[in-house]
Amino acid sequence: MNIKINPEDFRVRPEKPIQIKDVPTKIAPLYKSGKEYSKLLEDYQKEIYDLQNMMYAHNRYAMLLIFQGMDTAGKDGAIKHVMTGVNPAGVQVFSFKKPSTTELDHNYLWRTNIAMPERGRIGIFNRSYYEEVLVVKVHPTILTKYQLIPEEFTQNLDQVWQNRYEDIRNHEQYAHRNGTIVVKFFLHISREEQRQRFLERIDRPEKNWKLSPADTEERQYWDDYQKAYEECVNATSTANSPWYIIPGDDKKNARLIISKIVLEHLCGLKMAYPEVTDQHREELQVIRKALVAEAPAKSKK
Repeated sequence: MNIKINPEDFRVRPEKPIQIKDVPTKIAPLYKSGKEYSKLLEDYQKEIYDLQNMMYAHNRYAMLLIFQGMDTAGKDGAIKHVMTGVNPAGVQVFSFKKPSTTELDHNYLWRTNIAMPERGRIGIFNRSYYEEVLVVKVHPTILTKYQLIPEEFTQNLDQVWQNRYEDIRNHEQYAHRNGTIVVKFFLHISREEQRQRFLERIDRPEKNWKLSPADTEERQYWDDYQKAYEECVNATSTANSPWYIIPGDDKKNARLIISKIVLEHLCGLKMAYPEVTDQHREELQVIRKALVAEAPAKSKK
């Protein structure tokens, strides 16, 4: 079953900055029915599973998938559905919430640096160091009130953000040079879609825990966040560490698009299973012979 998804339609190119207001939050369905959606997603999951196994055996590359978006954008669901069935030994998932006291006593890249994926594995960041040019940019008092950065480094806020964009680009380029493929997803939803999802969390008791007053308070900064995302994506989408803006109002569409993008990046890696030498094959035959000799004798009837 073929599906026409061109990852380039969603990629932000450095030479072509985007305006967030012009980027759709919803596109035509890429599936004809729920059954077809499930089949398409399952096919992608199997391909990702096979390639991740090869990555694990090859043990040269790592992949970092970063998921960002407004509250209710569907980050948790996308991670769950896209990576379903992948060998848990080859995947590491980290959700970055409000920084702890220990994390605040380090530079802002510290807590994510220690969570970078090992070779052979796919690392997933549910939120990331990008919060430092999103949440912190919308609420700049965080810089001096909580992060305790000396005032001489925070007086010019425009320079602070430009410096952080540069830090992030350099950080991701360093990761790339060491074999970590960085792929970033901004799940882009409309303000109305967020309102509907907030209402669903209130109306469904099993989802009540996912909503707090703080979540809805942040909603009043919607325009500020949209501007922060636009500037961040334009400043940090590079050839080696691209951003993809995923129309998020339709969760099923979003999961299919993300799956296709992940698969394309995995297919682009020069991977292979380790070659077995003649000597090793001979050793395996010796082991096999010993194992066969251990077989219990068949009981006589």
